Amino acid sequence: MSGTIRTAMILAAGRGERMRPLTDRIPKPLAPLLGKPLIQYHVEALASAGVERIVINLSWLGKQIPEALGDGRRFGLEILYSDEGNDVLGTGGGIHRALPLLGPDAFWVVSADLWTDYGFAEVESSRLRAGDLAHLAMVTNPSFHPQGDFCLIDGRIRETGAERLTYASLGILRPELFADAVPGVFSLGPCLLDAIRKDRVSGERFSGPWHNVGTLTQLQDLERSLARRS
Repeated sequence: MSGTIRTAMILAAGRGERMRPLTDRIPKPLAPLLGKPLIQYHVEALASAGVERIVINLSWLGKQIPEALGDGRRFGLEILYSDEGNDVLGTGGGIHRALPLLGPDAFWVVSADLWTDYGFAEVESSRLRAGDLAHLAMVTNPSFHPQGDFCLIDGRIRETGAERLTYASLGILRPELFADAVPGVFSLGPCLLDAIRKDRVSGERFSGPWHNVGTLTQLQDLERSLARRS
């Protein structure tokens, strides 16, 4: 399998407790960054990379996201929504529920509460070798997650190794990753770990700008940083 990845999922259902009081009135993905909703940076980057359909899951104040982004036509693609209502399904459960909208092919997954200049257009689905279930972007451990998640050895994600890195909440997944999953609330982590133990996950180290936007302070710091660059 090779070529441009045509489908993506943006995880956008979180409550955003650490960004209150802002998130008492808007969902975290709509937090403004230099006058643009945070999630829109992902939509535009994915559209530029040739993605034709984006699925966004919704929960807290979720109706505001389709009101802001619409059906995607103004970005040159289609946006579909997977509304989880008040029952937030977690990173794994949310993707699992959205699989019928995502289709049978490999798809991008990225968390809405990130800002990065990751080169989606530079990565083709051929990064997934035959039999692989996922390809993960990994970053140097940030201060809020010093223990990391997994190790990257010769392009393969391993459970243990000399240096642990943090999963960047960004990667490529195949629907088959969820073949044994049961609908409901669950994290993506155990699905990835199972596939890693079976040597079915590749990875890369991303050294470019990558910011987790989990608090108002992080949002404000990122805005100042980007304003200085412009």
